[in-house]
Order: sequence, then C-alpha cells, then structure tokens
Amino acid sequence: MASHSTPDPSTPPDASRRTFLKLSLGAGAGLLIGAYLPRSPAAATADTPLSFSPFLRISPDDIVTVIDKHLDMGQGNATGLATLVAEELGASPEQVRTEFAPSDPEVYKNLAFGIQGTGGSTAIANSFEQYRRAGAAAREMLAMAAAREWGVPVAEIEVEQGRIRHRRGGLEAKLGDFAVAAARLEVPREPRLRDPAQWRYIGKSFPRVDVPVKSSGAVDLYGMDLHLEDMVVATLIKPPRWGARVRSVYSARALEVPGVIDVVTMPQGVAVIAESTWPAIQARRLLEIEWDERGAETRSSEQLLAEYRALAQTPGLPALSRGDPAAALDRAAHVVEADYEFPYLAHAPMEPIDVTVRFDGETAEFWTGSQLQTVDHQAAARVLGLSMERVRIHTLWAGGSFGRRAIGDAHYVVEAATLARAWGRPRPIKLIYTREDDIQGGYYRPLYLHRVRAGIAADGTLLAWHHRIVGQSIISGTPFEAHLVKDGIDATTVEGVVDMPYQAEHFRVEVHNTRVGVPVLWWRSVGHTHTAYVVETLLDELADRAGRDPVAYRLGMLGEDPRRARVLRLAAEKIGWDRPPAPGLSRGVAVHRSFGSYVAEIAEVRMREDGTVRVERVVCAVDCGIPVNPDNIRAQVEGALGFGLGAVLRNEITLTGGRVDQANFDRYPLLRIGDMPQVEVHIVPSTEPPTGIGEPGTPPIGPAVANAIARATGRRVRTLPMSRHGLA
Repeated sequence: MASHSTPDPSTPPDASRRTFLKLSLGAGAGLLIGAYLPRSPAAATADTPLSFSPFLRISPDDIVTVIDKHLDMGQGNATGLATLVAEELGASPEQVRTEFAPSDPEVYKNLAFGIQGTGGSTAIANSFEQYRRAGAAAREMLAMAAAREWGVPVAEIEVEQGRIRHRRGGLEAKLGDFAVAAARLEVPREPRLRDPAQWRYIGKSFPRVDVPVKSSGAVDLYGMDLHLEDMVVATLIKPPRWGARVRSVYSARALEVPGVIDVVTMPQGVAVIAESTWPAIQARRLLEIEWDERGAETRSSEQLLAEYRALAQTPGLPALSRGDPAAALDRAAHVVEADYEFPYLAHAPMEPIDVTVRFDGETAEFWTGSQLQTVDHQAAARVLGLSMERVRIHTLWAGGSFGRRAIGDAHYVVEAATLARAWGRPRPIKLIYTREDDIQGGYYRPLYLHRVRAGIAADGTLLAWHHRIVGQSIISGTPFEAHLVKDGIDATTVEGVVDMPYQAEHFRVEVHNTRVGVPVLWWRSVGHTHTAYVVETLLDELADRAGRDPVAYRLGMLGEDPRRARVLRLAAEKIGWDRPPAPGLSRGVAVHRSFGSYVAEIAEVRMREDGTVRVERVVCAVDCGIPVNPDNIRAQVEGALGFGLGAVLRNEITLTGGRVDQANFDRYPLLRIGDMPQVEVHIVPSTEPPTGIGEPGTPPIGPAVANAIARATGRRVRTLPMSRHGLA
C-alpha cells in the first residue's frame, strides 16, 4: 500500500475557563447528586435512563458510585473522593464503587485551575467540600424519602454504615431502597455537613477502591491493555532530533512484515499500522527514513551548560528584589558562593504513553489515561475538525504519570487524532509508545543551573541572598502562560525560592529563560525539584559556617512559619536528633513547603567502602491539613521520597549532538527495591483544609541526603545526579 501524508495541525487553542455547573440531579436508576447548586426535581422511575453526569449515583441495587472528575494514576484520589462521599452519605465501604467522569469542563472542572484536569496535588484539596456536600445532600434526601414513607420526623432518621434507620420505630432499610423516591425530591440548598467529631472514615481509614479491580486482572483497566473489536495498533517513529521533519520514507520492506497494514507519514513522524503490537514494532525497524534536520536542535548537554554558565554571570529578569544584596555581601562575615547543575529528567512511568481512537468521520472517541481532559478534548476536536460535542474522552486508569500525561499541547492525543484522520478508516487505532519512545520522546524536567551567593553576619544572621536561575520555562507557549507567567517570570521556575522562609533583609532572585528545542514539562513537584535542593543545602552550609546545629539554625528563622517549624521539630524528635546516630551513620535534614503542604525529612546514610552512599533510614513529618486518608498519605510520601531519591542518585537525560543518550532502564535506572531506605512517616494532626500530598514528599529527600553526605565526608554535592561523583 502507498504511504499517506497529512498537513501539520495548528497549535491548540487556550483551555476554556467556563462557568461551573455545581450541582445536577438526574433520576431513574436511582439518586444522582452533583455538588453545590440545587436543581428542580426530575421525574424518577425505576427504569428511567440516567440523563446527567454528576458526582454521585445511588442505584436501587444499593451500589454507591462516586464519579471521579480526576485521573487516578496511582496516587489514590479515587479512594480519597470515595472517602469524602461515604463519610457524609453514611455509606459502607463495601458498597462504594468509583468510575471516571466523562470530559465535561462545565461540570467536572478542577476548582483550583478552571479546567477539567489533575495536577499540582490538587485533587483532594479542590474537591474536599464539593464531594462532601454531594454526599451530605444525598443523605438528607434519602432521610426525607424514608421519613415520608414511614411517617416519622426526618430528624429521627439516621443514615449510617449503608443503612437508613428509625431506631425508635425499629425501622431499617438499605440506601438503594429509597434511591428512586429520593431522586424526586428537591436538592437541599445547604446540606448539613457532619461535625468532625462524627467522622468515621476521614482521618482514619478507608480501603483502597482500586485494589479489588487491579488485583483481579480486570481487562481494559489501563490504556495499554485496552482492546476494542477490529482494533489495529500503531507505533510512531519521531525524528531523532527535535525540530527535524520527514524528508522521504522507503517503506517497502516494512510493508512485507506479516500483519502490517499501512505506513503513514505525518508531521510528527512516520507511523506503522498493524494488526497487533509486535509486527508494528518489527516493521518500523525496517523503515528507511531521511530526515530534514535544518531546523533541528543539535546542541549537546555540555554545550547547553556552557551557555547556561555564561548566562549566570549576567543579570537576569528580576523575580523578586529587596534591599542591596551586593553591598550586604561585601560586609558579611561569611559568604558562600555556589553553582548548582540539574540535568534533564524523564518521568518514566511504568505504563508508557498510549491512546486509542475510533473516528468514523463524524464522531470520535478516545481512550487514555487523560490527565488534562479539557486540553485533550479541545485538541482532538480541533485536529479532527469536529465540535466538542462530537468527541468523547474516556479516562482510564494510568500506570503512573508524575506529570507526563498533563501536556499543554496534548501531543499524543494530537498524534492519534492526526493518524486517524490521515488513515481515513473507521477501525479503532491504538497508538503506543515503547519504553524507548517514552524516554527519548522529550517533555522532560528542564535542565537548570543556579548561581547563588549568600552571606551571614558573625552571629549567623542571614544578611543577603542573591540567586540566579538559568533554564527553560515549562509554561511559556502553553495554554497556561497567561496565568502562570508574569513579566517574563515562569512561576514554576522560581517556586521554592521566592517564597523561601529564611528571609534575608537583602534578597534578589533573577531568571534567564533559555531557548532550547527540547520539549519540557512539569515533573513530580515541578520547580521544587531543584529549588528545594539549592535552598536546603546552602542553608545547611551556612549553618556550618555559623557553627550552629542545622535543625536549631533553621528553627531560629522559622518563628513566623509555625507549621514548617512543627514538622521540623516532629521529625527531629522521632529520629532522636538530640542523640548521635548509630556508628557509621550520618544525618542530614531538609524541610520544605510545596503545594500547600509542609514536609521535613531527616536521612541517615552510610558511606560504603567503595565510596558510594547507602540511605539507610528516612524519618518524615508531614502537615497536609486534614489527613483524609492517613494510609494513603504515608504511601504517597514513601513513593514521592523514593521517586526523588532515584533521581538525585542516578537519573539524568543527556544529549549528544541533540540526540538523547538514554533509551531504557539500563541507562536510566529507576530506584531498585534494595536501594529503598526504611521510611517512617509521621502525620501532624490538623484542622486546616487539606492540601497536596502526591508531590510534597519529593523535594526534601535530595537535600537531606546531600546534607548527610556532607556530614560524613565534608563534600558538598552541587551537580546531580550523585552518580557523577561516584556516590551511587
């Protein structure tokens, strides 16, 4: 068959920020509840089909289904939202199910950033009251329906543990028994939320809702497992250098592979379409492609770093400035000057990118672990030339993401849509990335260089801090630029520095935004991945110069930041900071606030005879507001810590002549189980609103380990990963 080509799609439009429909009521197979604003009651019968897409459904068979407006990629928000609903509704864990919401920014937008999507550790924080109110409204409607049926005062009705009871009359029913009757009632405008003293699940325990389905081997749970009738599989070869384009393709040998159907040339590369995955992978190795690299990125990592170092010698755009740091540094008793270098980092989720599309020329459906449903939905509609109403996005469970699936240009959805339109056949197409495609495909945590000068007085008082950051903006050129870039400063570049708690009278932060052809993206904890490392290791060095204990030195500067001080004290208490560590061990500490949460981590490390470091134990203290699910909080801190530890020890993406040197886990090694330290997580009791937990455990681990190494060896590690220094 002849190869096909298609024109280059234009840039996706800005994400819509539409008015949020805060409550909807549908009726029929039971009670459906949204979140805030009441609607008129709808006719309800046992067989009326569901006609709305709200947050909660109760069916006559007594199943409570919580509609998750977010993506659950392993972080547990499906369980968190189920916990909130079950708490207020009075459901039992055994009857609760979850499913992902359809793409609908009018109903399901993230209240933190105005479109439907998951990121910034906001899933529980933005949904906390919303989903509780949905559960509370349903509880009150069920109670009213039961009271009317039984002829008793509604105030005497209890809804607890999946049962509706009138104790005085000895009456009892299941939730499903009154679901249809409740759906006919007016939704309460201000449902009464349970007092925290009554909480049965929040802050205590609720079983993971995904364990049964994941452990059962359920089919089509993840995108990579999805199989539709008559489906074909496609792989896409992209240019070896970003910015290159296809000049010519010789596909005859590839088309001879049994099972191969077609080869399609697109602006993004060359796709092989086959009846199954293996022939698609085999055939693409036989393609002979000539690339036009006149517009390609050809610089190596060392060339980029040389340019970054030169830029760091010159003033940048001011992000924050007060006082006169230069003059204050001249009179400081001790000055520390340091350059820090951080490599590009891949996300490397266990499940690589995949997306399935079915396009018949008039309508389209997509199945994928969509992290930004609104962005993906708009991009798919634009590429296919359809209205949003003619496109559906089915969100599936995702095997990890760490930011990889939250893409401003929706590139993999665009690739699938472009391929479906170019091929022009109605058969479903699953586009898959191999591990090599994913690791070499870009969208990395950017390469950064920091240059810092900090000075203290003779008594250890912090006098001046002058900080320059050189690197690519994650946000510029994306739909989020208008909200997150101000006066040329990308908020994600400087977060963790401009708001650092160790405030000097003389303080200045500057930024150089570099232009590099490498696509970049947020990576678990975003700017905090590098800023926390710089701030917490440099602060530690200043404590050394001042002759002060590093915990006491920090606490002396946190008088106006009690929550940060509280987690630091708790971690120090739990590890026994006032006592020396066991022989052969050294300790390092770091404390950081990100995504509204406070995390302190103290690492105990052992230096091996070969000079490498073994992280033996990490004690963590976390304040993330009301701890909705403590078990999940501990799991997320452990996972975030392990993710960050692997990165600081061994991970880097390097370029040679614009080509990525790493392709799989042999050269981009993830943290292995034998490298994982013993981790203790201590949660601060709180009545503050919930804040993020998926990411805040990552930033402190690098500086905590680096500070412990400095205690053991006297060496300050300022270039990552640590393997470059023979430490891992």
